[in-house]
Amino acid sequence: MNLEKLTARSFPDKRGHHSARDTMLYALGISACTDPLDARELRFVYEHDLLAIPSMSSVLAHPGFWINEPELELDWVKLVHAEQHFELERPLPVEGEITGRYRVRGVVDKGREKGALMYFEKALYAEDELLIGTVRMTYFFRGDGGCGNWGEAGPELPPVPNTSPDGSIESPTSPLSALIYRLSGDYNPLHADPAVAKKAGFDKPILHGLCTYGIACQSLVRAVCDFDATRLRGMGARFTKPVFPGETIRTEYWTTAAGFIQFRCFSVERNLVVLDRGLARLAA
Repeated sequence: MNLEKLTARSFPDKRGHHSARDTMLYALGISACTDPLDARELRFVYEHDLLAIPSMSSVLAHPGFWINEPELELDWVKLVHAEQHFELERPLPVEGEITGRYRVRGVVDKGREKGALMYFEKALYAEDELLIGTVRMTYFFRGDGGCGNWGEAGPELPPVPNTSPDGSIESPTSPLSALIYRLSGDYNPLHADPAVAKKAGFDKPILHGLCTYGIACQSLVRAVCDFDATRLRGMGARFTKPVFPGETIRTEYWTTAAGFIQFRCFSVERNLVVLDRGLARLAA
């Protein structure tokens, strides 16, 4: 990693349009509607009285795959997506023009043999230039330890309570989930091509980490927001294990303070934690 060039890199604003169709397609990709006869679920995938799942903020106005630029000297092949967060100032619009503005917030050097964390931020603005919300990503560059520290680190996500959860909800995925989710913009062949997956060490294509994140989001909307997606205004989580399309994801949650929910997600079939240290914020 060339820390000087990374921290000096400027990012042009990116303006994009998303339609009601895009909102419905994203919801289908994260299994937000499992019963099309349930009017509460239908609101995520049907244009009448449509609601946007807040985690869709992760895929809007994506800056592109800039980390492979040679001058930055990032060992992007060893990149791991470590954490994802969003904070919304107001409900995500189901369609419209959105502008993304980006910055590298900080770098934490964990040591030459341990890699480095990079904190990246995307701010989303509506056509009226009002801030919709902020999306933060933490990337773990396993091959870039020894680069030095810079800027500000992200807030540490707290561990979930060492008690029985207040509740849980299960969300089945389809064997087609990764193929549907990739139509929202992430065309990494790891999630579609069995040959590529085998080269990466997997028996078959894996689900996108941000798809698992979206499933956690829609599960919380169902379980603690009474299907009202506008009530979920913030969410962060740590990626721990991949999910395979067709598995069931169980989200366990705790109400730990007024307006805050902690959670983690399991692959039911393998009894493995796939998202951990989850923290969500509800509208006041």
